[in-house]
Amino acid sequence: MSTPRQPRRRVPGPARPAARPAAGARRPRPAGAQALRLGSPRPRLRLIGFGLTLVLIAFTVRLLQVQAVDASAYAAKANVNRYIPVTLAAERGTITDRSGVDLATTVDAYDITAAPDLLTPERTRTEDAARQAAGLLAPVLGERAPVLEKKLTANPRSKYVVLARRQAPKVWNQIKELKKSLAEKAAKKEGVNVLAGVNREPHSKRVYPNGALAAGILGFVNAEGRGGGGVEAQLDTVLAGRDGKRVYAQSGGRQVPTGDVKEQPAVPGSDVELTIDRDIQWAAQSAITRQVEDSEADRGYVVVQDTATGEILAMANAPGYDPGDLAHADRDSLGNAALQDAYEPGSVSKVMTMAAVLEEGVATPMTRVEVPNRLPRADRSFADDIDHPTWHLTLNGVLAKSSNIGTILASEQLGKTREQADDVLYSYLRKFGIGAPTGLGFPGETPGILARPSKWGASQSYTIPFGQGLSLNAVQAASVYSTIAAGGERVQPTLVRGTKGPDGRFTPAAAPARTRVVSEKTAKELAAMLESVVDDREGTGTKAKIPGYRVAGKTGTSNRVDPQTGRYHGYTASFAGFAPADQPRITVYCAIQNPTKGSYFGGQICGPVFKQVMEFALKTLQVPPSGTQSPRLPVGYDGQ
Repeated sequence: MSTPRQPRRRVPGPARPAARPAAGARRPRPAGAQALRLGSPRPRLRLIGFGLTLVLIAFTVRLLQVQAVDASAYAAKANVNRYIPVTLAAERGTITDRSGVDLATTVDAYDITAAPDLLTPERTRTEDAARQAAGLLAPVLGERAPVLEKKLTANPRSKYVVLARRQAPKVWNQIKELKKSLAEKAAKKEGVNVLAGVNREPHSKRVYPNGALAAGILGFVNAEGRGGGGVEAQLDTVLAGRDGKRVYAQSGGRQVPTGDVKEQPAVPGSDVELTIDRDIQWAAQSAITRQVEDSEADRGYVVVQDTATGEILAMANAPGYDPGDLAHADRDSLGNAALQDAYEPGSVSKVMTMAAVLEEGVATPMTRVEVPNRLPRADRSFADDIDHPTWHLTLNGVLAKSSNIGTILASEQLGKTREQADDVLYSYLRKFGIGAPTGLGFPGETPGILARPSKWGASQSYTIPFGQGLSLNAVQAASVYSTIAAGGERVQPTLVRGTKGPDGRFTPAAAPARTRVVSEKTAKELAAMLESVVDDREGTGTKAKIPGYRVAGKTGTSNRVDPQTGRYHGYTASFAGFAPADQPRITVYCAIQNPTKGSYFGGQICGPVFKQVMEFALKTLQVPPSGTQSPRLPVGYDGQ
């Protein structure tokens, strides 16, 4: 049986490749299909290239700015952080007395400094490093810990702060031991060295070897190392010198041993030699201090002057202060009261009225003056310090007994009218230096008060001749008597003999100005009259006598203007004079303000001070005793 034959399946053959279109002919697009087009990379590449170019330009510009335009600024900033400038303080000059004895000098000291940026929590990994450091330093520096902590934390980024100035070397040694101990513990991982940034700067400290002696003259140096009063302030630029500078490389608050160091040395200040004699100054200061205490007075002063040269040998104030311990000084005692207090001089001023009367030729020491118990003038009736019957005195007696009434009567002879007499008297007061600076140039010095005659009140025409209604300072009063002692020529007072520079060369001070006030004849007559005040039994200054020496002097007791109220309250007691009267060498002036215990008369409480100081000065300067007798001019006439 045969199988039926299947029909033959057609197998498709390989497809023929489509015919390629001719060159330039478009390929036919299927119906409904959209053409796809690839984006061009060129714009993107251009954009990236432009961006890279801008970045490179920015880097280039910044590089040029850093390396060329702002190079010095950035270098300076780097140096600020890398280099530490340190001031090298100039050594302050020494102040000495006339013999070269130190009165004020300088010793080594240190300013204790710190770098607060080394005490931050980030640097120390301790939250209270500044507090720990303050606690350790407080007992050493004698300061409260919170005060030190505030200094250490006020500006945490600061690399420099002063914790204490002018500390003694032993203080730095204590701090150095603390630092060493902390460093050893830190090396053993037993703690943090919170004093690593504490350092010291070499400095100096002003010391006064004699304590309170001559403090009013010397003054003091303030916390910044500048003169704060007296000669220290007056001659600060001379004494201070010129500070130097040291710049060193640092890292981590420590000096780099191999780093650069630039140093400009400091120039030391000049030494100043005063006219003061330390021993005479001590005698004057001791005497016035004791009398002020005994009299329970407000204050007092003594001035000692060389009559020939005008040099101040002593200028003492009581109470005083220690310029090396200002923290315990009485504020009212600071300064130099002998130059800064203006007060009415009282009867010591009568010598100027007598000088005018003698120089104008209207009277002589022997001229007779009838002195009543009361003298009505202007708006009041004038009296002497005691009631008395009518006195019959010579002009010498008027001065010896210190008669206010007799002085007024003598002054009226200076002119045909009171106005003319006032003008003449005023001219002499000015020539004696009243109402003008002494010439010392001392800080805070008062020129006193002397109004022109046209400004005088009705009573001043009569009070000024005996020392009320005008004011002066103690050095001016001393200068009046030195003028008479020097033969009528006023020599401007001086306090500085000269300076010695760092090179050791001594430069003397300029010669003082000299002014003729009265003739030598008048000066000699006045000296003889002043001797009667001390030598005559009727004189008011007998307590100033010095055995073996002729002494010329004058007492003073004046109403005192209270500086607090501006009204008269209490008295100013004084005594002024010179010795030996025949060959004058030394003038001493003493004044005590508002004595409240015992006598308030100048002859009683200032006379003994004058005697004590004058005796010491005469012996110290080896002045020989007088070789002649006092002329002993008569005090009265007709048996008086």
